[in-house]
Parts: sequence; structure tokens; C-alpha cells
Amino acid sequence: MRTGSDYLTSLKDARRVYVDGQAVDDVAHHPAFAPIARTIAELFDTAADPESAMITPDPDTGRDVNRLFTTPRSREELTEFREAVSTWARHTHGWVGRSPDHVGAFLAAFAAHPEAFAAGDHDFAANVANYRKRVADENLYVSYAIIPPQVSRATTAHDWDGEFIQVGVTEERQDGIVVRGAQMLATGGAVADEILVSCIKPLSPEDTDFAVSFAVPVAADGLKLYCRRPYAPAASSHYDYPLTTRFDETDALLVFDDVFIPWDRVFVYRDVAGLRRQFFDTGAHVLGNWQAQIRFSIKLQFIAGLARKVAAVNGVDKFPGVMEKLGELASLVSLVESAVLAAEYTAAPDEQGMWQPGARALYGAMGLQSELYPRVLAILRELVGGGVLQVPASVADLTNPDTRADIDRYVHSPGTPAEERIKLFKLAWDAVGSEFAGRHHQYELFYSGAPFVVKGYAFRNYGFDQPVADVDDFLAGYDLTTP
Repeated sequence: MRTGSDYLTSLKDARRVYVDGQAVDDVAHHPAFAPIARTIAELFDTAADPESAMITPDPDTGRDVNRLFTTPRSREELTEFREAVSTWARHTHGWVGRSPDHVGAFLAAFAAHPEAFAAGDHDFAANVANYRKRVADENLYVSYAIIPPQVSRATTAHDWDGEFIQVGVTEERQDGIVVRGAQMLATGGAVADEILVSCIKPLSPEDTDFAVSFAVPVAADGLKLYCRRPYAPAASSHYDYPLTTRFDETDALLVFDDVFIPWDRVFVYRDVAGLRRQFFDTGAHVLGNWQAQIRFSIKLQFIAGLARKVAAVNGVDKFPGVMEKLGELASLVSLVESAVLAAEYTAAPDEQGMWQPGARALYGAMGLQSELYPRVLAILRELVGGGVLQVPASVADLTNPDTRADIDRYVHSPGTPAEERIKLFKLAWDAVGSEFAGRHHQYELFYSGAPFVVKGYAFRNYGFDQPVADVDDFLAGYDLTTP
């Protein structure tokens, strides 16, 4: 299996990544991307360690591969999948939302359902299966961009001013297709190996040019990545910004200037219905989002631990009001943890033998994610109060002999010296108040789309038939003449 150093070496290629109007020569060593690249490298090293229990024989090739890139085909394998996701998520404490296992889960489900890619005018079943094998065999980091640019949210691509604003097919060749336009939001794309490009937003029958799904190397000729402002370069130190300096994933807009895509990398072609099949008929949406909820639950656990420690350092953890806040926080975090396990408990094999987590529990948790996360942050904000504002500007105030004495005297807590208290509260600030924290707040709010979209998943997958039948049976048990 590829190691972290192998991964970092592979990033030195012809990719065109732009930040502040400048092209980045080497993302592995650029201040904006080196921190997250090192973190991803650590994940690959973890997976390659036999002690991690993340190595498994690939059922198609027999080679040792990352378990997260294989299809769970038994209840035991589904449990092992959760444990492997948790291993990576605990390494990042849930702060890396698009680690390689996210899209890896989608691809594993795609490959388990080749029929979904052969139902249109073209048969791409073999392409999907072969690509999944390649990702597993080479231990690749695949990100994705599956949302159109926000040119207009009231119409779809065919109705926009200007040709090919959303990425679409401009030419069909004997050996492949040529695509032009843009797509977002490639989180981690700048440091990924490849990107899955598709569209999860419903399209109209007039949008066939944009109804495509394909995989493209980040270094493909004609592909450019425009990244949002990175936060890591402005972080003064690990001590001052412990999360920003490790886990700042870069979100990117992809721009395709007539990029050639060979046929063997195409999964959906001019097929509006095929876009939906790939996500929902394969179980990819369920498995990929279960991975995300596992990651989310571990992130919430980390925030809960941070809140509990802050309360203890402040000496208020025995106050009834504080215990109430911590109890509410524990309840919220437990809801997501329980939903993850309930989805596993209610899992069942589909017609192709892939074990799918229970959609009712999964989408129930997802439907509340945009409300749970702000409330969790609000509780932590209440507990830290002004403590996150009264901290020294940087670690320099602790290393300068002229200022250290004052810091030690006035910024400590009983049993907790200034250096440790400041360290804790700077971590809290990086979780709730820094630019990194603001980005994560927005990310978790809209992780699965607008609230009506996410709650729509919950509505459609809850299974209202039995509860409604119970109500009907009860109503039928009495009438106007019932004494």
C-alpha cells in the first residue's frame, strides 16, 4: 500500500492550482496546502500499518488494500468499515470532512452496482468497476465536485447566459469526450490525486450536455483549481491555531478549459436519469453519508470533551447551570452516535449483496445536522465566555521574558498554569471563532445541501406507512356512538 511519503511525492506534478492570483508550483510544500497534505499523508501511513486493522485483501484482485475502498458484503465487514472510518476520523478528530474514505465509499458502492451504469444508452459498468479497483490498488485520494456554480439557483445550466458555465460535454470523440465549464466545491481537491466530477443537483431534460460523471486527474491538461483563501498561512503557530495549522482543507472551484476525458474514465454520459441512479440506486448516497456521520459524531465528541475540560479548568463544572449545559451537549452528541449505530444495526444487504446502513436512522441524523452543530457550538461559546478573548495575541507573549511574568500571574486558573490555560482556550477559539471555525460552521450547515433537501431525505426514508396505519387503526376503533 502507498505510504504517506509516496503520496506527498506524487503531488509534485503538473497540476494548476491558483491562490491569490498566483499559480502554486508545489502544493506539498506551499504554506496553504502543506499542513493538510501532511495530515492526509499521516492517514495513509496509518492505513498501511498492520496494527491499524485497515488492511484487507481486495475481493477482486487479492492484493492488500485499504478496507475503506472495498464494498462491505457482510454485517461484519460493515462493522469493520465503521471502525476503519473511525480510525481515520479520530486521527483528525473529525475536522477533515473530505478525507479519502468519503469518496472512496461512493466508489465502492458504484462498483457494487454496475447495472446502474449500464441502464442508459451507454454501458459504463466496466469503467466503474475498473476505476474502483484502481483506486484501491493505488491507494488514491479522490475528492469530488458535484455541485454547479451558483450562477442561478432558480434555473439549471441550459437556461444560463453564456455557454457551458456548468461543466458539460462540448465534443464527442472516438477515444473520449471533451468537457468545458466549471464545477464546485472540490474540498481537498488541491491535494487530491483525482476528482470525481458529476452533478447531484436535479437537472432538467434540456440539460443533457451537463449530465455527465467522470474521474479526472488533478494534473489533467486544461484543468485549473481556484481555491478560496487558505487559513493556514495566516496562523501564527500550532500553539495559537492548533486546528487551522493541521486540518485546513482547501475548497476549490474547478475550471475545465476543453479537458479531454478518455472513455474509460466516463461513468455517466448525457444521461439525466443516470446522475440520480449513480447516487441513489447504488446505495452510494447512504454509504458515503454514513461515513460522513461517523466522522461528524467523532468531531462532536471532541467538542464535547473540549467543553467539559473548559468547565473543569474554570472550576464551574459542579454548578447546576453548567451541568445542565454539559448534559444538553452530551444528549446532542449521543443522538448522532446512536444514529450511526442504529444505521448499522438496521443494515441489510441489497440485491447485489452490498450491506447498506439503515436509511431511516442515517437520514434522521443528517436532517438535524444543520441544527445540531450550531447548538453544540453555542454551548461551547457559553462555557468559554470571555475566556477566549482574554488570551495573549500569540505564543510570543509566552516566550518573551518581558511579558511572561504578567501572563503567568494574571492568566491562569487554580491548578492550571497560564501556559496550559491559554493553550486550551486557543483551541476553543479555533473551534468556534477563527476563520477556520467559521468555515466549518458553514460546512456543517450545508454539508448535505439546503435544509429542505436534507429533510427531504429524512421524509422519504423514514417509512411513514406503518405509523399512519397505526393512527388509522386507532381512529377506526371508535366513532360517534362509542360510549
